Order: sequence, then structure tokens, then C-alpha cells
Amino acid sequence: MKSYHVNLGAGLSGLTLKDHTIPTPGPREVLIQVKASSLNYREIMILKGFYPLPVRPDVVPLCDGAGEVVGIGKAVTRVKVGDRVVGQVFPEWVDGPFALDYAAQLGGSMNGMLTEYAVLPEDAVLQIPPHLSYIEAAALPCAGLTAWNALTGGRGLVAGQTVLTLGSGGVSLFALQLAKAAGARVIATTSSEEKAAKLKALGADEVINYVTQPDWHLEVRALTGGQGVDHVVEVGGAGTAEKSIRSARMEGEVAMIGSVANEPVLFNINLILYGMVNLRPVAIGSKAQFQEMINLVRVHHLQPVIDRVFHFREAAAAFAYYMEGKYFGKVVIDHSGL
Repeated sequence: MKSYHVNLGAGLSGLTLKDHTIPTPGPREVLIQVKASSLNYREIMILKGFYPLPVRPDVVPLCDGAGEVVGIGKAVTRVKVGDRVVGQVFPEWVDGPFALDYAAQLGGSMNGMLTEYAVLPEDAVLQIPPHLSYIEAAALPCAGLTAWNALTGGRGLVAGQTVLTLGSGGVSLFALQLAKAAGARVIATTSSEEKAAKLKALGADEVINYVTQPDWHLEVRALTGGQGVDHVVEVGGAGTAEKSIRSARMEGEVAMIGSVANEPVLFNINLILYGMVNLRPVAIGSKAQFQEMINLVRVHHLQPVIDRVFHFREAAAAFAYYMEGKYFGKVVIDHSGL
């Protein structure tokens, strides 16, 4: 079998392909033939050397992956050979709030999914909804679950509430789809009319072009009768956080997820105090939350938005393309045909 490997801070030039013996699963483990994996911003953080959680040396990257169970340990009861499964990014986080005790993660302190075969605990895999392909399912574990946690893991999402999403990355598009399925109104921001049309086709009720309307938080306020939104799925970090907070209604919630805007901007703490806004950091999600999200995806036949698919041998090109930041949806690596 073949696996890609990276080291913290080594950059894209450090991505190497190595040969290995196919592993044997332990008593309560399953052997997965990985069919597809996908990229997230955390992978770029690892390559650039500022990922906040531990990263093992020479790690197999990517926390997102889907595949077929081709072997099981003698004590496995929940999974059988032939099952189509996705892996849980934090295999030890079953339910409840996040804690350092559950911080071991695929593609970080544990080997990830950019490999032909992976061994995972049987309790760390979930069944893929029947209507999804492996390529679509590979988009679920990180971006999909993060969006679901952002919407439901704090104050909860109620039908009829309003959600603000930023841009067209994986988390934002999942948040749009999941929020609409849950009966919410969605306001989205984007940088072009072409992307605005795509967002509306996915169900966005209103779209704001942040290039032509740099003070987009004022337009959010206008679209909500001056009240602000109930939930903000904040992925920009310091570069967008202040406007996200200004977009939230009193007692609204801003789910803090990423820092893709990469701008060294600090916001006034009084925005939170006087606006009575709740800020909640989001660390992907637990297995229980993942199962909830998969149930909703299955019932509503939701399909992840895939921007582009690369072959396994084109992994370096997939990383390079993702780092350009021009994608609309998920960038996926197809492992089939190896």
C-alpha cells in the first residue's frame, strides 16, 4: 500500500509518498480501504506549522476520508466487511463537550486518510448515507460536522431563525445546506456575482457581495429589520470577526471556527458586552453530533458541494489548488483505480 506523509511546518514540498505493508486490525479495530479523502484548512495550518494540536512526525495527513471496510478484528460487533463508512476526526470524542482527553485526531496526532488503507477503532466509524458516493461522503467528517456543531451545538437552531454564513468554503456551504434543511433563513456573503448565483441555487435567501459592500454587516442589519441574525458561522477569524459580531442580534451566537481571512485585526470587547453577543469556539464535533448530522443528510438527501476532484497520485496538485483559495465547495482526492 501507499501513503502520503507530511511534517509540521515542512510545507508542501515536504509531502512524500511511501510504501507500507497493509496493516492488520486489532481486536476492536477495522481495516478500511480508503476510497476518497478531502482537504480542509487545518491541513494548510499543519503544512505552515501553526496547527494548535499535536502533530506526530511523518504523519499521514487529512482527517477526512471515506471507504469500504475490508477487514475487522475478532471482537468487532458494530461493523461488518463491506460496510461503507466515514471516520470520526476525533475518534475518542463520543459525546458531550470537547476536552483535551479527546484531542487525539486523524491527520494530526494519529495517522490520517491520505492512504490506501487505514485502521480505525470500530467506534470511530459511521455508516455513509446510501445516496452519497464515496467522494461526497469524504466531505462530511470535518467541514460538515463543524457546520452542524456551529449551528446546533450551542444555543441550538430553531426553524424560522436567521443564519449568516461567510464565503463559499466547505464549512460555509454545509452550514447553508444544513440550516435550510432545518427551516432557517440564510444570508450569505461572497465576493462575486457568479458565486452569489451559486449560493442562491443552494438555497440562500439573500446574498451580500462583500467586495462591493465592504460594510456588509450594515446590510445584514438592514435585511433583518435592524435586529441582526440569530447565528453567525464565522470562518474568517480576526479579519471578519468584528463585522460578524456586529451582524448578530442581542443574545445571538457567533460560532468561531477558523481564521482564513488572515488579517491582524482585533475587535473591541464592548461589542460583545454591550451587544450581549455569545461567542463560541467550535472544534469540529463529537461522534454523537456526527450521527445527528448524518441522519439529517440522509433524510433530506443533502449532497455536499464538490468543487474539484483530484486523483490520489495528484495529491500535491490538490494541495496547491486548495492553497490558492479559489474553490467553491470541497476539494476531494479520489483513491479509486490505484
